[in-house]
Parts: sequence; structure tokens; C-alpha cells
Amino acid sequence: MGAMHVAELWVYPVKSLAGQRLERAELTVDGIPGDRRVQVRDGDDRLVTARTRHRLLGLRATLGEGGEALVDGRPWSAPASLTAVREVVADDAARLVEVDGPARFDDTTLLVSTDGAVAALGVDGRRLRPNIVIGGVEGLAERGWPGRSLRVGEAVIDVEKVCTRCVMTTIDPDTFGVSPQVLRRINDEFDGRFALNCWVARAGTVAVGDRVELL
Repeated sequence: MGAMHVAELWVYPVKSLAGQRLERAELTVDGIPGDRRVQVRDGDDRLVTARTRHRLLGLRATLGEGGEALVDGRPWSAPASLTAVREVVADDAARLVEVDGPARFDDTTLLVSTDGAVAALGVDGRRLRPNIVIGGVEGLAERGWPGRSLRVGEAVIDVEKVCTRCVMTTIDPDTFGVSPQVLRRINDEFDGRFALNCWVARAGTVAVGDRVELL
């Protein structure tokens, strides 16, 4: 394989909606600005995700020019955005809320996957919901990275652990069909864990094609 490099960059402005591929991103101590800043909540203020409402993946979340989350091209706060979300979750009490700080993440502020590991798993890498996909990685090499750091473009990220996976991995991001065998295989062959939970140790600009170096 060639040198390790940034193959893909992703941001998910609304948690559990389809994400946006980026060519360039500023990595900050809070991850990628705008990532998972908006959430869907039900009438009892509980988080609603695609784990149970698969069709949320059919709505596309992107960042507007000012960094505002958009739902299918409309501001997340627009009535039409709320109507679309309520329709796919089948809940007239659902609402969209903006959340700040690290509480908006399930775990760490950055999720990293590699082409070698995704190929070993044999599924669409979007199922893993990564922020950064590193290309040029041999097989399952990523599993030896926890405790080490990666220089990615101008930034440095610390690899904490291999990520514990959930039913999101079983949902096809295009058809919303469910394949339970994906998570069964992750559990049976990969100890229930796949891709890397990371923190940004040094902020900086990262772009597709940038070199990645294991420190």
C-alpha cells in the first residue's frame, strides 16, 4: 500500500442524519466544528436516533456557509425541517435541539476508520459513521494504535481505544434495510469493537490527501 493519507472527511451536523463529505476541515479540541450540534428529541426529551428510526438516514444534514446545520438544504430551525423529521420518526412531538459541548458525542469527539479494516469487515464504511477515513492502511493495523498519536495534516490526534459498536452498523445507509449479521460478525470476530475513538491533541487544518503519520 502507499503512504497513509486522509481518504475521506465527514461531518454529521444533525445526529443520526446522513452526513456530509468534506474536502477540508478545521480540527479543534471539540472535533470538527458543527459536528452533531443538532439532535432529534422526542416529547419526553429523550434522544431519538437512527438505531430505532432508520429513515432518519434518508435526511441529509450539511453545514451552511455560516456553519449552521441544514436539513436537506434548509436551516435546521425552519418549520419544514421539523416537519420532515417528524414525518420520518412518526412522532408529532419530536423536536430539533441544538446541543453544545462534549455531551453531544456518544464518546470521544472524533471517530477514525481505516481502509484496511473496512475492507476486512467487508461493508460500506458509512455504517461506521467516521469523521476521518485513513487510506493506505494494511489490514487491521488500526487495532494496535490505541495509546498512540497520529499526525493528520496540521493536527495531531490521540487514539484512545477501539470503538464499541451498536446496531447502527446493521443499517444500510441508502435502503435502511437491516442486516443483523454485520453486528454479529463485529461481536464474534472483532470483540464487538471497530474503528477508533480519538481526541484532538493539537488543532489544525486537515484536508483530503493529507499525509497521516503514526507517532
